[in-house]
Amino acid sequence: MGAAGHRAAPWLWSGSTTAATSALHENAPGKNGAACYRESRPSRIVRPMKSLRLLRQSAADPRLALMLGLGYSSGLPILLIFSTQSAWLREAKVSVVEIGLMSYCALAYSFKFLWAPLIDRFDAPGLARWLGRRRAWMLLSQLGVAAGLIGLAFAKPAEGLAWSIGFAALTAFAAATQDVTIDGWRIDAAPPERQGMMTAVYSLGYRLGMICAGAGAFYLADYGGWRLAYLAMSGLTLVGMIACLLSPRLDRVAGPAPNFQTSFVEPLADLVRRHSTAIAPILLLVALYRLPDFVSGVMANPLYIDLGFTKSDIATVSKLYGVWIGIGGAFAGGWLSGRIGLMPTLLIGGVAASASHLSLSLLAGHPGRLDLLTLAVSVESFASGFAGAALIAYMSSLVSPFYAATQYALLSSLYALPGKFVGGLSGEMVKAMGYSRFFATTALIGVPVALLCLVVWRQRAARNFAPASQS
Repeated sequence: MGAAGHRAAPWLWSGSTTAATSALHENAPGKNGAACYRESRPSRIVRPMKSLRLLRQSAADPRLALMLGLGYSSGLPILLIFSTQSAWLREAKVSVVEIGLMSYCALAYSFKFLWAPLIDRFDAPGLARWLGRRRAWMLLSQLGVAAGLIGLAFAKPAEGLAWSIGFAALTAFAAATQDVTIDGWRIDAAPPERQGMMTAVYSLGYRLGMICAGAGAFYLADYGGWRLAYLAMSGLTLVGMIACLLSPRLDRVAGPAPNFQTSFVEPLADLVRRHSTAIAPILLLVALYRLPDFVSGVMANPLYIDLGFTKSDIATVSKLYGVWIGIGGAFAGGWLSGRIGLMPTLLIGGVAASASHLSLSLLAGHPGRLDLLTLAVSVESFASGFAGAALIAYMSSLVSPFYAATQYALLSSLYALPGKFVGGLSGEMVKAMGYSRFFATTALIGVPVALLCLVVWRQRAARNFAPASQS
């Protein structure tokens, strides 16, 4: 279910892909020296019906083919340290409290901007001489992901979590670093007019990686156990390594070192100045809008395991079917925004995403009901995708063209970080309330979200009307 992702683009999918989604939004080197790191926004969403066309175009253009492989490599690790691992832990009888706290291992995705400037300015030890700075860091991080997944494969969570925590943290750090290097390569590899296609192919590869880490890992675990599944996933990191080694050496000379003033103070001051007194409710809305998904997402797979669903059931319904339903919701959100306007769509999405957790509350009271699992995944995935598209469009409307990269990065961090921190405590809530009451409670977050949407909508309308009335 919606959880704690890059370009978290409007594809917020079931099975805790909010985390992956926020991961999708949390990658990309900055430009113009002002912001050394930014969260990139895909210029388009890959429609399922266009996937084959993108694959054909990738085969014809070597850069696109490499981008497909690198996107796959970027999308592979996140679920393996988040929702897929949470199912393994629950199956091993790890408490929901500890599972919730384990989700903090993925915080590296939100803090990668701290070390991204170092990757842009310094060589990787030992490898940069042969591969160049960008590819050296990329390969080193991919080896780190592979090592982390191999370590996780030999974890014994039923006996203790120290091993799992250590290798999950290593995998998350290496995966976040990989995202930084891949985004840098993408930006250097194609001119601005080709970035839309590069991002579309990247997101297609990212989804394929997530499907392997979600459905693929669950099927393998059902067949041969979690060790086999994680060893197989570590083997699949070879896809990214091969793409890295085949990619051309592209290393631009680093510009002047950014400073705190130009990277953060000026963009934030501009955001506050332009939105004036409306800035407080705007920031509060962004922080709360996806909170229900982050809080509840960590507990989705433990719920399925406790209800007696097999790993194959979860893979088929949540990790395959739910993905495409979520994509459909994202397109519905984009379409409706163009028909009725951004703010009405934002309001509908906020209420729907929270209210959809009532379907999980219903499911929690009916163990083994595959029909209710399908219903819950359908409702939550569609609503989550819809809300994700609405929020991304709204955050994009808030930024200034002069500080677009940094302001969007700040807003994206604001929407992701509170939910991730609170989401780590979701196990404590489940322990205290039970699954049914827990998911019903997360649905209530839609009430303040709806009120904030109305407040911001009114302020936005007043601000837009003011110049016309003064003239």
